[in-house]
This record gives sequence, C-alpha cells and structure tokens, in this order.
Amino acid sequence: MLGIKPKSPNLALKMDSTLLHICPRPDWVQAQAAGAYLPLSLREEGFIHLSTPAQIAGTARLFFEGQSNLVLLLIATEAIAKDLRWENTTGGEDLFPHLYAPLPLEAVLKVQDFAPGHDGRWQIEMPG
Repeated sequence: MLGIKPKSPNLALKMDSTLLHICPRPDWVQAQAAGAYLPLSLREEGFIHLSTPAQIAGTARLFFEGQSNLVLLLIATEAIAKDLRWENTTGGEDLFPHLYAPLPLEAVLKVQDFAPGHDGRWQIEMPG
C-alpha cells in the first residue's frame, strides 16, 4: 500500500477543497446524535473512505449499486487536513483521500440525498 501524508495540509487543499463521502441516512442520523461520524470502516480499517468529486460516481457504482436511503456528505478538506492521507490501496494509479479520525460534524458543509437518476447514473450537485 502506498501511503502519502501531506507534509502540509495545503497539499491536500490543492487537490480538492471539498471531499465527499456516501453513507446510509441512518448512519448520518446517528452521527448527529453522537456529535461525530464514526463509521464501521474507521473501527475496522482505521480510516474513513472519502472521494473527490471526480471519483464519487465510480465509488457509487462499485460500492453502493442497488442501495437506497443514502446521503452524500460534502466535507471541507481544510477542516480535516491534519488527519487526511492520500493513498492508493487498490493497486491502481488513483490516490483516494482517507480520513484517519472521526469526522467532526463541523467539517460537513452540506448533506444531500444521493441516489442514481432515472438513467441509472449517479449525479452530484457541487456548491457553486
């Protein structure tokens, strides 16, 4: 596994100022009650899987096909930069953002419903 931890949080910021995470709506509701988002991946793998806007449709196709009641979290990279690593854990060429800490609710800029469109394609609306 190739792991890259930016020497400066600014390296991560240059890659994408907003990162994304797909989660089941009940998990997000639970996070709001708990005060932080602590998904199963953080407990089992030690990190939270995130995606860039360019990666999110592929992530949705691979891991969330056929699922419903999902939300998309839009996350301020700057707010999580100290615990963020860009890694390749699959052997491909893309680096994916991984958060090695609970996701603080304050880092979430927006929560939106997330489902494929009528054509089956996953669409996101990034804030302009």
